[in-house]
Amino acid sequence: MLVREVMTSPAVTVRRTDTVRRAIRVLHGHDITAAPVLDDSGRLVGVVSEMDLLRDEFEPDPRATAIPPSGGGAPPPHRVEEVMTAGVVTVTGTTDVTVAIDLMVGRRIKSLPVVDGGGAVVGVVSRRDLMAMLARPDEELRGEVVEALREQYPGGPVWEVAVRDGVAELTGAFHHAGDEPARPENAGFDNAGFDDADKTARIAGLLARTVPGIVRVRFLTRS
Repeated sequence: MLVREVMTSPAVTVRRTDTVRRAIRVLHGHDITAAPVLDDSGRLVGVVSEMDLLRDEFEPDPRATAIPPSGGGAPPPHRVEEVMTAGVVTVTGTTDVTVAIDLMVGRRIKSLPVVDGGGAVVGVVSRRDLMAMLARPDEELRGEVVEALREQYPGGPVWEVAVRDGVAELTGAFHHAGDEPARPENAGFDNAGFDDADKTARIAGLLARTVPGIVRVRFLTRS
């Protein structure tokens, strides 16, 4: 699955010169945990998260302690550029979601800006987006897989399609059963080395994987 198939687009963004309070309202109003930060020309310069924005926004309540809080501290940050995180990690629409997940886990972040070839922000992919894909009902996924196969092969062949926990099972006259048709040694990406049945199966598997929420495809032979 590719990032473009699960990302939220267009992205909700803030400007580096926006006030902290405005950014708080943007994140809260859109129910998001972070947003890309753009400069005046629309270039990505950072990301600001809930934790960034909460920093120094509250003063100690004197009712919570017997010792009065000291006054005269530094004023809280006023602009987004004062609290944002620079050096942003990004992905593109054609990044595999497994790569995006590894980045989020490794960096301990909840979302990633998605950029195009020119570096412009075209969306955001978040853990919530990925969870939403995994939560899609199997019957809904099955219907979309069947429709994708019917559009490509209106005259057949016909596969029996089942989806269980996001895994599509295509049953038909395949020469090889399993996760994907076996690739002959030294076969190229253009299907060279596959016979017609396995070429068709391979295309069917690729079509099934275009359905957001399908995480794996298995091929079963009819008994």
